[in-house]
Formats: sequence, C-alpha cells, structure tokens
Amino acid sequence: MRVVWHGSYVKYLEDAREYFGQEFGFGYEYIVNQGYVVPIVDLSIQYKEPITYGMEPEITIIYRPTVAAKIIFDYEIRDSKDKSLKATAHSVQVFLDSKNDLVLYSPSFYDEWKKSKGVYTEHF
Repeated sequence: MRVVWHGSYVKYLEDAREYFGQEFGFGYEYIVNQGYVVPIVDLSIQYKEPITYGMEPEITIIYRPTVAAKIIFDYEIRDSKDKSLKATAHSVQVFLDSKNDLVLYSPSFYDEWKKSKGVYTEHF
C-alpha cells in the first residue's frame, strides 16, 4: 500500500510525549521518581491523509492544562516538507500511586511543575 501502518502513529505520539518530558523537565523517569505512574486512559487519532513511505512527519504536541490529576495533550502530525496535515490526536493520562490506585487530586509535584511553567490554575 506504500503508506505507513496506522498503528505507527501511536509511536509518533509517544515520541512526542517523551520529547516534551525531556524538554520541559517532566519526563516519565521524573514522575516515577516522585512515586507515580501515568498510564494513558484515552487516546484518539483522526486520520486525515496517509503518511507515505519516505515522508518525514513532524509532530506538534500541545499541553492542555487542567486542574484535574491528568496530563492532557493534543497533537498535529504534518508532512515536514509541505506542512499538510496528516492526523490530529488527543491523549489523557491519569496519575496512579505506588499501589496503582487512581489519584483524584493533582499531586503536589505536578502543581509545582505547572506553577513553574505558568500554567497552574486552582479553579474548577
């Protein structure tokens, strides 16, 4: 078919989240060292046009601040040459503590990180 398998898009999104974590000091290792894990509980991808073999996609990741104990991202996947939109996506991650229990309130280290980035809000 000469197009990238649709499941590969999930790996592109993972790469974007890893890059975001490294760039903004909120990577998975940091979160684990705080005693939490952040599994994805919601992931949606809207395919617009196929990525073809040889194309170099670029992924834009957009952090969506929330007061909830969640990490929310939106994404755009584009052709790096002509900037045509290939897909959009959305993901939600939740915090689980060391017992794998769902955390209902934002952990303090997450609130502090949001404050340091100027995206903290304390209103619902």
